[in-house]
Order: sequence, then C-alpha cells, then structure tokens
Amino acid sequence: MTTSPRTDDRVDPEIYEPAEARPAGELTRRDFVQVLGAGLLISVAGEAALGQRRPGGRGGGFFGRGPTTVAARLHIDRDGSITLLTGKVEAGQGSRAEITQAAAEELRLDAGRIRLIMADTGLVPDDGVTAGSGTTPRTIPAVRSAAAAARELLLDVAAERWQVERKALRVRDGAVADEAAKRTIAYAELAQGEDLAKAFARQIPANLAVTPVSEWKVLGTSLARPNRRELVTGAHRFPSDVVRPGMLYGKILRPPSFGATLTSIDLAPARALPGVVVFREGSFAGCAAPSLFQAEQAVAALGKTARWESRPQPSSKEFFGNLRKNAAASGSPLEAELARAKQVLHESYEVAYIQHAPLEPRAAVAEWDGGKLTVWTGSQNPFGVRGELAAALGLSAEQVHVIVPDTGGGYGGKHTGEVAVEAARLARAAGHPVSLRWSREEEFTWAYFRPAGLIEIRAGLDAAGALVAWDFINVNSGGSAIEPPYDIPHSQTRFLRAAAPLRQGSYRALAATANHFARESFMDELAHAAQADPLSFRLRCLKNERLRAVLQQAAQEFGWAERWPRRSATTGVGLACGTEKGSYVAACAEVQLDRSHGTIQVRQVCQAFECGAILNPGNLLAQVQGCVVMGLGGALTEEIHFNDGMILNPHFATYAVPRFKDAPQIDVHLLNRADLPPAGAGETPIVAVAPAVANAVFHASGVRIRSMPIRGKALET
Repeated sequence: MTTSPRTDDRVDPEIYEPAEARPAGELTRRDFVQVLGAGLLISVAGEAALGQRRPGGRGGGFFGRGPTTVAARLHIDRDGSITLLTGKVEAGQGSRAEITQAAAEELRLDAGRIRLIMADTGLVPDDGVTAGSGTTPRTIPAVRSAAAAARELLLDVAAERWQVERKALRVRDGAVADEAAKRTIAYAELAQGEDLAKAFARQIPANLAVTPVSEWKVLGTSLARPNRRELVTGAHRFPSDVVRPGMLYGKILRPPSFGATLTSIDLAPARALPGVVVFREGSFAGCAAPSLFQAEQAVAALGKTARWESRPQPSSKEFFGNLRKNAAASGSPLEAELARAKQVLHESYEVAYIQHAPLEPRAAVAEWDGGKLTVWTGSQNPFGVRGELAAALGLSAEQVHVIVPDTGGGYGGKHTGEVAVEAARLARAAGHPVSLRWSREEEFTWAYFRPAGLIEIRAGLDAAGALVAWDFINVNSGGSAIEPPYDIPHSQTRFLRAAAPLRQGSYRALAATANHFARESFMDELAHAAQADPLSFRLRCLKNERLRAVLQQAAQEFGWAERWPRRSATTGVGLACGTEKGSYVAACAEVQLDRSHGTIQVRQVCQAFECGAILNPGNLLAQVQGCVVMGLGGALTEEIHFNDGMILNPHFATYAVPRFKDAPQIDVHLLNRADLPPAGAGETPIVAVAPAVANAVFHASGVRIRSMPIRGKALET
C-alpha cells in the first residue's frame, strides 16, 4: 500500500545554528523567546524543568516523564501557528513528520502551521530516549492528548468570551467558529488574553478523548518530512556541520587496543606546534587546534611518545567456543518432554558482532560560558547525554544544555554521549568551543556493537509431526523477542549473560533479529523433518491471528504455493515471520546462488507488515524498505573481526554494508488495522529478513547455514 506524499514546502525551524549559517525563515532561540512574548507564554523554565527531573538530578530515563501541562508542550504564536515541543530526536526515522501530524490532527489545522522544536534540553520536555520503537506508542499519544486538551480549552475560552454555550462552537482551520452567529475567532486572538494562559497552565486531563481513526484528516496521510528542502539543498546543519565563533577542532589519542592503559607520554612535542592546546587526564589525552589537520598532526606527535600497557584479549575466532561452554553448562528443564518426542532436533546458531555504520559518525561541538556548558551533538538520548556530561564534569543538570540537531542516523547506536564528554573536556582546557568529529575508523572501533551471540535450540516432534517441546537458549546477544509466538505445549526460553570481549549495546531491534534468525531457521528445519511445507507447518502451530494474517498475506503476494515446489539447484525461496514491539511481520525471499564462488544474491523480498492504525503510510513504507536493506547487511555481509583487543576491519573497504547493486526487488504490503492502536515500526520489519534468506538458501542448495552473516563459502562445490 503506497500513498503519494503531500507537497509541503514549509521551512522547518532549526534553533541551533549561528545566524550567518542559517537559511532565511528558520527559528532561532532569540526568535523563540520573542515569539513567547508575542503570544501565549509557555512556562518552559518551570514546567519543562519539572518534567525533566530524575532521582539524583542527572536526567535521561528511558521513557522520560514528559510535561504535565499544555503550556509545556505547545505555544500559540501571534500569526496563529503552533510551536510544538518534544524531547524526541529526528535521525531519519520520520518522527518530525508524525509528531507534527499528531498535533495538527487534534488542533484541526494544516500541518504546515506547526513549528516543531525537538531535542533541546533547554526548551523541551523530556520524552525519553528515541529508541525501542517508542515514539509512536508513547510520545504520539502524549502530543495528541496535549493538543486535544488545548483544543478543548480554546473552546472553553471562546464560549466564555462570547457568552454562548460551548456545545454550539466548533473548531476548524485554526479558529473557533460559532456557526449560528456566523462568526469566528482565531487561535492567535484567543491566545492574547490571560484567561487562556491560565487555562494552559492546568494539568492535562487523564483519559482525554482524542480524534478517532475514522475521523482523521491529517494523521493517516503521507506527510513528507517537513525540513526536506534543507536536507536536499545542503542548508540543514547536522551535528558535524555546527560552527561556533572562535571554534577549534579536536582529536583524541586512542589506545592501541581495548582496555589499554596509558603509562607515560611526553606532551611537549605536541605543545610546541603553533596554536595547539594539549590536554591529558589519566589515559585520556587529546589536542585542539585551529584546523582538523593541525589537531591530527598534534595527536600523531603524542602517539610517538605514548607508552601503553595492554592486556590479553580473545579473538572473534575463539568467541563462539567460549559461549558454547556457557550453554552446555546450563542444562535443560525439558528433558522429560524431549525424551517422549518421536523426533528431537538440536542445533546451534551464531550471530556475529556488527556495527551500526550510521551515515554520520559521532560528532559534538562543546562551548563553555563561565560555569555553564552547551553541547551540540548527534544522539538519540539528549537528556541522557546531559546527565553523562553533568556526571563526568562535576556539574548540575541545570548547568548543562544539550541540543541535538536532526542527525545522520543512529539505529540504536547513539544512546551514549562519549563524544560530547570528550569535546567538553577539550573545550574546557582550550577556553574555546571545540568541534570533535569521530572518523569512520573511530566509529567502527570505539562505538559499541550489536552483541554477538550463540543460540542453542532443542525441539521435539510427535508421531504426527506436531511441535510438542521447545528449549531455546540465547547466550550473550539478549532476550528481546525470545519467546516463541507459536503454540507449543512445553516451552522454555532462557537468556544467559557472558563475558563480552567488545563493548556492546543497543541495535535496531536489539536481540530480536538474532532470536528470530535462529527460531525461524529452526522452524524450517522442523518442517523439513516433518516433511511439511514451511508455511503450513507454521500455520498449524500459530494461533495469533495478527501474525497469521501477515504470514498469509506475504505468502499470497509472493506466490508461495506456486514457487516453493519449483526448487532448483541455483534458485530457492524461503519465508519467516515474527512479532516484536507490538507489531507483526512476515517475509518471503528468493535467492540465486553461484555455487562456484559461494555467493548469494537476494533477488526479491516480499514483506507484509502490520503495526495497528497507520499514522503516515509514506513514512511507514520507507521504514519497512529501509529495514529490509539494513537486514540484508546483517544477513549476508556484516561482521566485525577482532583479535587481541583490536578491530581488524574498521573501514567500509573491509566491512561490507549493502550497496545499490545488492538491493533486491522489494515488495511491501502494509496491513492497516484502524481498529488497533498504532505501534512502532522502526525495528520489527528487520527481524524476518535474515531467516527468510537463510531458508531460501537451504531450499536451493540443501545446505543449512546457521550463522549470521550467512557465510557463502559453505556453498562452494
């Protein structure tokens, strides 16, 4: 299902750029303060600050707390436009458009009249981390409730001014209308009085009714990203583009391996270079200089004198063997049930460490003003970064201001603020603003990774080929989506932690990708053992109607019934399905094999996806398509190699992400469930890609590959 995006040429406000670099028409912080004085005053310093507090004063909870009054969420401007505030981040996932739509829908006005300010801790409420597919199920309802409350208060104030019954009034096109008297009053005019300001300072009512899906006019349409013009013309300033007066450029001396300790260093050669500031504290050492080239020269000079103490580290070749020992020692509580089964299958699956590889590596600009710090950075967690900065630098949260411009990708990899802390330390030492941009090699090496893991599965079939017992162990990669969606009489799932040789953390869909890869590959193995069609085998085990619906839809659109029996030595088809974060997905894939070279070419992916009521069809389609392409990288090529604390492939030349030539035909079918609340869609569409491809490889070759990436050398003849 595809909907043409609506044309919207409005320039979106950016509040973080110096005036000389800012396109005409954008909203600066000074503009914002002036707007506040012209219209309805927002108690940002009061209410938003209250909503941002955390135990200990550090801030940055996963879900945030958000504002409790309308005034802390939105402001009516003199021209009738609405300034909307959110702590969420736009990193390419489309939140800027959907949050704008949410407010426009409830306020009964065009989305072009909404000016959205995002991820500025000095202005916006703490809406939590932009992660976990949480914007749609949590922030969108909060914005809608605040906007609906504002709409109702506008009706109340208009009724009071006109001395009419409130039920006689309607809201449309940014105004309150008294149709009987044939008169209207614009929001901007209502905002001039003290009565509305007092009303907006009240608590947002609980369980406030919002517009039902059947009456949506703005939500449910394909609003394009509001600031797309700035993106395609280069006018937008990403975190790595921010420039401040008197700014220097920073570079950090990195250790030769993970965990290495700096034992000695001579700072004099670097300090002798013109314009260079050198800073060292413990194992942290870095330089700031008038140009990046000069900073790199200075760090190179430091590196020649640095002495490090390293410790032995495992290699990627040893890692899975260590995990296998963990799994073997865990035992199984289902031994009796497995012993009664007619057939028992037991297999292991490996999932490699991979990197997020965002378009924009980590970047930050730090600027001190007395004892206060402002940092512009790319992060999915602005309030969390504020807390990290405060803790690292001995400041209160009120002394730290974090601004996150629309940033160049995250995929779960930018929850932390290490680059912001590094930039702030250099800026304090230099007495100037400092811009610090990680190189691609630094991003590959020092950012955290998606956890590698080993998954062991044992399952039993009865004499009729029905699945009767299921024992699933994930070692290290995580417990997301570990529970099977299938109806199994005896089921046990466990997640076991293990010593991790690399820094690991969140990734798009977390461990759901690993757990789905293993589970859906193993379901195909069980179907093969039961001599059943993989589709019919799953459907026999599946009572969840939403998952059944996407599986049947994908199979029908792909032509599974006709294509699966037509197996050849070079072409195969496979399918997989799953659920995570309240949404449902199924994928069918066709692959072509080159047996002489051991290569796998994915020719087609047909995916059905359902996440409740669809907020923005165009954006949802883009999210699913992006997940498919990203999923192919983890399925076929992406893998971090490491040895003795060093990353062996920290460049795109040696770490292969999908290129245009690798993109298959992608057919997406969106199931719109207007009867269900919207769920997030940024993660779940990725989880079915790898197992569908692996199952297609087996269908063509008869070779079962139980690793991500699917190593094609196993296919060589």
